[in-house]
This record gives sequence, C-alpha cells and structure tokens, in this order.
Amino acid sequence: MRILELKAMRGPNYWSVKRHHLIVMRLDIEDLEEKPTDKIPGFYERIQALLPSMYSHRCSEEHEGGFWERVKRGTWMGHVIEHIALEIQTLAGMDTGFGRTRSTRDSGVYNVVFSYVEEPVGLFAAKAAVRIAQALIDATPYDLEADIQQMRELREDSRLGPSTGSIVQEALSRGIPYLRLNGQSLVQLGHGVHQKRIRATITSNTSNIGVEIACDKEETKQLLESYEIPVPKGRVVRTEEGLKDALEVVGYPCVIKPIGGNHGRGATIGIKTWEEALAGLAKAKEISRSVIVERYITGLDHRLLVINHRFVAAAKRTPACVVGDGQHTIAQLVEEVNKDPRRGYGHEKVLTRIDIDDHTEKLLARQNYTADTVPKKDEVVYLKATANLSTGGTADDVTEIVHPFNIFLAERVSRIIDLDICGIDIMTDDITQPLKESGGAVLEVNAAPGFRMHLDPTGGLGRNVAEPVVDMLFPPGAPSRIPIVAITGTNGKTTTTRLTAHIMRSVGHKVGMTCSDGVYIMNRMLMKGDCTGPASAQFVLKDPLVDMAVLETARGGLVRSGLGFEHCDVAIVTNVAADHLGLKDIHTLEELAHVKSTVPRSVRQDGYAILNADDELVMAMRKQCTSRIALFSLDENNRLVRQHCKLGGLAAIYENGFITISKGEWKLRIEKAVNVPLTYGGKAVFNIQNVLPAVLAAFVRGVKIEELREGLMTFVPSATQTPGRMNLFQFRNFQVMVDYAHNPHGFEALGRFLSKVPDSPKIGVIAGVGDRRDEDTVNLGRLSAQMFDEIIIRQDRNLRGKSDDEIIALMVKGIKEVDPNKKYIIIKKEDEAIRHAIGKAPKGSFVTLCSDVVPDALALVLKLKEEDEKVDFNKEDIPNRNKELVG
Repeated sequence: MRILELKAMRGPNYWSVKRHHLIVMRLDIEDLEEKPTDKIPGFYERIQALLPSMYSHRCSEEHEGGFWERVKRGTWMGHVIEHIALEIQTLAGMDTGFGRTRSTRDSGVYNVVFSYVEEPVGLFAAKAAVRIAQALIDATPYDLEADIQQMRELREDSRLGPSTGSIVQEALSRGIPYLRLNGQSLVQLGHGVHQKRIRATITSNTSNIGVEIACDKEETKQLLESYEIPVPKGRVVRTEEGLKDALEVVGYPCVIKPIGGNHGRGATIGIKTWEEALAGLAKAKEISRSVIVERYITGLDHRLLVINHRFVAAAKRTPACVVGDGQHTIAQLVEEVNKDPRRGYGHEKVLTRIDIDDHTEKLLARQNYTADTVPKKDEVVYLKATANLSTGGTADDVTEIVHPFNIFLAERVSRIIDLDICGIDIMTDDITQPLKESGGAVLEVNAAPGFRMHLDPTGGLGRNVAEPVVDMLFPPGAPSRIPIVAITGTNGKTTTTRLTAHIMRSVGHKVGMTCSDGVYIMNRMLMKGDCTGPASAQFVLKDPLVDMAVLETARGGLVRSGLGFEHCDVAIVTNVAADHLGLKDIHTLEELAHVKSTVPRSVRQDGYAILNADDELVMAMRKQCTSRIALFSLDENNRLVRQHCKLGGLAAIYENGFITISKGEWKLRIEKAVNVPLTYGGKAVFNIQNVLPAVLAAFVRGVKIEELREGLMTFVPSATQTPGRMNLFQFRNFQVMVDYAHNPHGFEALGRFLSKVPDSPKIGVIAGVGDRRDEDTVNLGRLSAQMFDEIIIRQDRNLRGKSDDEIIALMVKGIKEVDPNKKYIIIKKEDEAIRHAIGKAPKGSFVTLCSDVVPDALALVLKLKEEDEKVDFNKEDIPNRNKELVG
C-alpha cells in the first residue's frame, strides 16, 4: 500500500461543512483491491486481538460490533484503515469518530477521510494505520503501545493547555471565533478590530506592570506587606554569605526559591540544615540570579483565583504523595497510585501520573528514604516539594467555604498587584477562618495562574472559571466578529470581489480583501500573488485594523485545506464552468459545483447566500443552504427569480437597461448599465453580471441605493483598480487589452465582448496551461480561432505538468479544427510575444493579451505605451514664455 497524498482540513470543506478537522489520505491499496478482508486468512481474528475496543464501532450496521461484521463479511482495506486511524486516536486519549472512505476513478485508489483532534496526531494516525493494517495482513507482531505513546506526546506538544483550551471552548460556546497565532498558547479571540488576545491566562487587558511585579517575588512581598497583607518573613540573597545572614533572621525551617520562578521550578521547602540550604540556593540559582529565603509557613496550601478583581474559585492543593501500608516500597506505591484511571499522561486526564525523578529522589534522601524504602502503615510520604497538578499533585475545591475576609483579602491583592487574572497562594490550616486569625500568609501572587485545578478538581465541584474571563473580554453585547463576504465561482470572482470591497470602502468600512492578485488591507497591498486560499483569509481576519472582510475563495484552497473561516455573513457564487477538471479527483461539473457549494453552505443562518439564477448548477446549491437566499440574473423574466421575489425574496436583476434590486415585487433601480464604467458602455455583459451580486451583497449589509450608485460610478476599470480584468490601453493607432481569461468559459465571455468591438483586425496572444484536460486546451484553441483574426501562441511560465510543446500542439489542433488557414505564430516567451503583437499591430487593430502573470504583462504594456506616446518637448509650447528666462 502507498500513501499518495496526505492533507489536513482545517475548516468547512468538500467533505463536510460541519466537521472542520479532517485528515484526507489518498491511498493506493494496490493488489489488495482484489483482496477484501474475508480473502485474507486470519485477518479478522488478528485485528480483533490487536484492537478489541473496536467492537464499539457501529459502522453502517448501526449497532456495536457492526464494523466486525463488515470485516468478517469482507470490506476493503481503505475502510479498515479509516477505522484503525480513528481507534488509535481514541486509545491515545483523543476520542473522535467521524470517517468515510470513497473510491476514486483510479482502480485501487481511495480517499480515506477521518476526523482528528490534534492535527499532528491525525497525520501520524494516518501513517500508523497503514503500518498496522500491513502488519495484520502479513501476520507480523506490531508494537501498538509505542504508537499510542508517541501520539500522546505529539498531542502534548501541539494542544492548547487546559487553561487556554478552557477559555477557547467557552468563547466557541458563545459563537466567538478563535485563531491560533503560534504553536504555543498565543490565541486570538474574535476577528479584526474586535479581537482580544490571550496567552495561557494572560489577556489583552492584563497589566504589564502587574505581571512584572508578580514575577518578582520579593517586590510582590514588599508591596503586599506595605498594604498590611500577611506575608512570610524573608530576605533576598545572591551569595552564600547573604544566605547565612538571611537565615539568622528567618531561621529554620525555611523555603528557598528563585525570584522569577513559577510552577514550583527551583523551589525547595522545609529546609532544616545549612547543607540543605546550600543545595536549595544552588537549585534556585539555576532559575534566577537572585533568590528569596522565607520562613517556612506550615499549613495547607490553597490557591484562590480572582478574575476581573472578583473571587471566583479556591482549591486546596496537596503535593504528589503516597500513603504507606507497611508492605510495599515507595516505587510500588507510586505504581499503584498511577493505576487510578483519573491519572494520565500530561494534561489528558484530571490527574497527572507521578514520576520518580531526580527531584523526588533528593526529597526522599532528605528523609533518609529511597524509592525502595517501605514506609510505615498510614505514613504520608511526599514526593514533590510543590503541589502542582502537572507533577502529580491533587486539588480539592473549597470555593464554598472560603471565609468572606479571605475573599476580601484576595480581591484586594488582585487590585494591589493590578492583575485581571490573579492566582493567590495562601498557606493556612483553616481557610474558613480569617487569615490573620489562623496565622496563615500569602506566599505568592501568580500572573497567568493555571485553571486545571479549578476546572477538574480531584474532589469537589468543578468551576467554569473560563466564563468570567470571556465575560471580561467580551461583555454582553460586545461584538467579536466582523462581517465576512466570501466570493466563489469559476469566472468573475476577482472583479466581483474588488467591486464589493470598493463599495464597502466607499461607505466607510476598513476593508481587508483577498483576491487572485494579493491581499489588501485598507486598499494597500500587503501580499502579492494568488491569495485566494485559507491562509490569506486568516491573514485578513487577524488584522486589528479591519472591520469587514471581502474574500475571494477559489477551488484550490477549498480542496487543499478548506475555508479559512467557520462561517461567513454573505456568500456569492458567480457561476460554475469547466476549469481545473481532472485534478484532485474533481472530474465533473457537478463535483466542481459541490466543492464551490462549501462557501454558501457555510453562511450563518441570518446571512445571505447570493446565487446566480441563470446557472443551473449554482441554483441547485440553494437546497443545501441553511441561510437566507438572494438571487441575481441578467434576465428580469427568469422564472426562478420571479417566483422567489413573489414570495418576498430579494434579487438583483438587469431590467430595461438598469441595474436593479428587486425587493419582493418592488423594484429599486440603481443606475443604467451603460453608465457604469465597469460595463464598458454595456458591451461587457459578463461585467454587468459581476455587478449584480456585488450590489446585492452591499445592499444586504445596509448600503443605501444612492451609496451603491456612487460606488458603481467611481469604480473605474484600470490597471490599478481591476488589474488584468479588461484593462484597455489606447495606443496612437490601435488598442490593447490585457485580460486574465484562461478557461473556455472566460474565453466565451471575452469573445462576446470582442464581437461588439468594431476595430479590425483582432489579434490575440493566448496560452494554455498543463493542469487542464486535453479537451479543455483544444477548446481554447477553437474559441481563439473564432475570436481572433490573427493568433500568437505563447506559453505560461508555470507549465503545471505538461511540456510547452504538448500544450501548444493541443492549441494548434483546436485552431485548425475551426479554420485550417487561420493565421498564427508561436512565440513562447510572454514578453517577446507582447512586444511582437504591439510592435507589429496594424492601424485600427485591437490586440488582446491573455496573461497569467498580470503584473508583468501590465508593466510591459505600460512601458511600450510610454514609448508610443513619447512627445518631443518644444520650448515654444510653454505658455506665457519669458524669453529672457527661457531661451
């Protein structure tokens, strides 16, 4: 078996608009196409023995054990691998269960699709599932546990931590989107101008000064002490001499910890001798240059959590420990404790496994114990110096019993340090008594406190401490999303995108736009090239200046990794025509339409899917949409539009020469098409079609008719406004047009425009591309022969799978099928072809340059136009020339 391609979906996609996290593996099962599972001796027994938990897989049988029935009856290996990939993720602590396997046109080749929780784990699971299946086929042993452990480690490396993850989940439950800004815990909540950021439990609102104070334990203690907050007596030291002086004041037992430490790193507690103090100093100095020596306060370790200066939760924490039974060693007791099903690797479960590490061994040594010591019955042996959950500690919720004075004290501490999310560590024997009466003290104040102990305590109620964080960042009524208009289709996407963005900018929006030319933020290009995929969309949504996104969304990104957003407010589908067929298992127009339908199917329920009522494939998409529908048509008598409007629907139509919006049975005329610059006096019918959905999208977003009219009249087609979209240049004796037409549908539209142009002869510079079906390239040749009197065949810079001679031969074949005597020449380099066409163009001719690298073509045409229009300067032409000053 061979994996031909492996990719991850990260948003609404071809396979599902609801399940965004999918692995798509193109798998060739080779000769196993002739060997379903019932033809492989012993396969059924071996897979049951290796993965008995797969009994829970219902498969299409809709009951437990259904998958086993399929295997026994005979199913293909792609289907088996799908189920293995799902099961091993579940065994590694990531329960997920969506999958489907589909055959392709290539014999033995399948698309195996399954869900994932963490992308690196999903990709690993795909490869591991193939290895496991092969081992089962070959009846060879397989170390399944090694794979599962590696998947756990991958998960821990890539997942959001419990604190960050809880905030993200709370945001999602409210419809607030998120974007991960790096591989760690930096996350953006919301889009554009409404975004807030979190890093673990530090937020956009967190005071930088507050964090600095909290990270300096000595400064924190001094500040709190000055506000009459009880804190342990202590000193800051850097040397052994300073340590000796500090111990004379603090005394034993004491605690030594680094000034800037966190999570218990570098801390040593319960120090009773000079030797232990020296060891504690060395350990703390590994973390920070200065260390703090404090009086060891005995009692129970408590964490009080304050969010937005309000107390929300409290936990009593216990360091990792075992209780002796008089029979088993400490190592054996640890092994027994780790059998607790609540304990797991990293953060996968409520509790973390306890490891006997160097720190544990040193702590035991101070008690004259080793891992092989057998403690007395009921003796508590502590294995870690701090009560962190990440090292195996436990936490019990005590929120309900915290004394009101201690709550007052905690909220006051948060304001003194000035932290919006604040973890306060208190040592006291009794949290139900005021701290000053119980003799307890505030040990530390933590910026970015962990939430795990409150979310999933070992005992007591879990607390949704993420809720007040999101309340703080997004108070009730505060927006988190910006409007998203997404445009897809085969042709006209870029023009429609640019016009929509122009209209929205003209009414005051700060627009972020993606298109096939680049990414624009507030009309400034920040990225150049084809930017119609999900990464470009997210670039816009991350920008803090943007309050509206207008996103061209092409087939490539949808097939490669899905949409870059979960939902949009408006989706436009311009049309569906033959282009890129035969690629990525998309062979028919119906399959291509299904790809593009991902966009309208992702519109929010209160948004609009704007569909081309003149295109049957586009209109079929309305049955899959859950949003409101608006239609556009070049035919005011389109039956579907009339029915839609009769029922109170919304449409944009071309009627009696006007660009018009139909609202129910009422007509709102915007402007005559001949007056709209983009239509070239009404000759460019396809641009009238592009205008209709653009004005409709703006209208549903609240733009008024007079504002729409102004937007249309100020959108002038040019090399700067619509690069590569019918850019006309008037040379002295002829005209030149640069256009991006690159598929049969686009050529047909261009041909209809050229038929209305009186100039003659019509000269075309054309090219084909390698990632098209042969019949599509031949058809381009046919259409060119019908459109042009003379043809110059050049070749694209990116051949995409075929040689230039192959592509040119197909183009020539199409030309000769229409007219064997049609005049054509071959000039492979684009710049040479353009120079030849313009340099040899006869008077009155019309030259059309079909370019795939539009910026380069436009730059060359502008240069040649400057040379063509060059006028010699004559001093005699200076108005009111003073001959004494100007000779």
